[in-house]
Amino acid sequence: MGETSFLLTLGTTNIAKGKELVQLLGPYGFEIRTLADYDNAIDVVEDGDSFAENARKKATEQAQHLGCWVLADDSGLEVKSLDGRPGIYSARFAGPEATDLENNAQLLKELADLSAAKRAARYFCHVAVADPSGEVRAESFDHCCGRIRTEPSGSNGFGYDPLFEVLEFHRTFGQLGPHLKSLLSHRGRAIRAIVPQLVALKNKH
Repeated sequence: MGETSFLLTLGTTNIAKGKELVQLLGPYGFEIRTLADYDNAIDVVEDGDSFAENARKKATEQAQHLGCWVLADDSGLEVKSLDGRPGIYSARFAGPEATDLENNAQLLKELADLSAAKRAARYFCHVAVADPSGEVRAESFDHCCGRIRTEPSGSNGFGYDPLFEVLEFHRTFGQLGPHLKSLLSHRGRAIRAIVPQLVALKNKH
């Protein structure tokens, strides 16, 4: 008797993030889709007060609407000298429709007068998985520490990756290849933390 397929939809419209998540989850035997595979996916308003609230909201509302299992994450950059900003507003730091380039420019502007010692930052990620009824069935979170460079380096990744330096490697996420990034990143760590829960759910259905 063949193994039952377990469909997991990634609750994102970000192509780069979707590709990264597919690479992280693909080896575990899930049937993966993204919101791009649906004509009727909704835009969930990310108005929570934390990464956790936003991740749960994106997972539950999309799961109820589409009638399928949805994995959603909310992640962002927290800079110590900026009291944790941009935080949950990372994707719109420079404005509601800001591009990655504009957000990076805004960050560099706010950190312009600070030395390397005062540029400590971390990427944070919270992941939530909801079943078709909208009930959250699995969660995880993790982070990756580093600092913000004075200018971008590298063209890989997305978001603040060209500015976020992993100190142990003296390279930004923009300079690191996708495999090494997946091992080190906040999202990679959070996904690996949730995999045992996903496998358990898969084996029950």
